[in-house]
Amino acid sequence: MERIVEQGFLYDFYGELLTEHQRQIYEDAIFGDMSLSEIAQQHGISRQGVHDLLRRCDKILSDYESKLHLVSRFTIIKNKIEQINAVTTQEAVKKLSNEILEEL
Repeated sequence: MERIVEQGFLYDFYGELLTEHQRQIYEDAIFGDMSLSEIAQQHGISRQGVHDLLRRCDKILSDYESKLHLVSRFTIIKNKIEQINAVTTQEAVKKLSNEILEEL
């Protein structure tokens, strides 16, 4: 489950940097929960081609994260805001921190 969440975050942050073809197949596999065979049949490519493309997409997305660190920064900020929310009793602070979390 954790791997799927990580893939979702990476895709949310860097998915637009993939080609349209890569995005379609990646979305089918990760978000559509389709099998390699189903994706291969739908897109007219081999099952091995789908597998290779998914591995390549995972590497591309991971490489962007290793260079830009957007997902890790997002996670750190989100956790700190949640900590602020947990320890404060001031409604104005809680409201502001909730607004920040929604914008993230």
